[in-house]
Amino acid sequence: MRYLGIEPVKPRVGIFDFSGCEGCQLQLLNKEESLGAFLSALEIVHFREGSSEASDDYDIAFIDGCVTREDEVVRLKKIRSIAKLVVAMGSCASFGGVLRHRNYIDLDAANREVYGDKPKETGKTRAIHEVVKVDVTIPGCPVSKTQVERIVQHLVLGVPFHDVVYPVCVECKQKFNTCMFEKGTLCLGPITRGGCGAPCPTGGLGCWGCRGATVDPNLKEFKDLALKRGFSEAEIDERLAFFGGFEGITCASI
Repeated sequence: MRYLGIEPVKPRVGIFDFSGCEGCQLQLLNKEESLGAFLSALEIVHFREGSSEASDDYDIAFIDGCVTREDEVVRLKKIRSIAKLVVAMGSCASFGGVLRHRNYIDLDAANREVYGDKPKETGKTRAIHEVVKVDVTIPGCPVSKTQVERIVQHLVLGVPFHDVVYPVCVECKQKFNTCMFEKGTLCLGPITRGGCGAPCPTGGLGCWGCRGATVDPNLKEFKDLALKRGFSEAEIDERLAFFGGFEGITCASI
């Protein structure tokens, strides 16, 4: 599409899946009202979920999922060697996501239990940045399509983009939501990075921290609040560990 007689330069984009549910890729095909404009700003040359195109000539690589096998390490390093920019898309790519729990069990025993005498190759879960350099990180489970669009505007058109530094609680207040703690529900909103629009508390579910810790979270105050509201340290630790974005943070360490 020409504008003022000028043909715009569209970045060539590859969207790749690693270990995970691939839900973040499906998010890119949602939100029909902006899908046309989103796709017209890019030249997608590799996207298994949405196209039969499979070129290795791309400028930007969006990575969905985490790394759990050595063949994925080889594949990811190849992608990194080609792409000018690598974007970690979603909680699995950013932190390891729910698959991070594999790092705290006897993986060999679990493999045998599931696959019997035909175990599959598998290993510890790693986020994308633990294997290759990542230029942009967009956490979330699933990733926010709106935030991906803003990143694309930033990368393609140079539109300024600043990730939020406030917690999910701010977005809850903007939507006039009743605090989940007031409803007797554990919620990580006070210490989780905003930017998602608070869909979980808005829908009646306490935040599970899929976007990781906000900047300088007041962990002690959060712990005291949750304990005062009747939640146990075990419940708090389980919630903090769920998506991997608070790895290493437990009630004992706060």
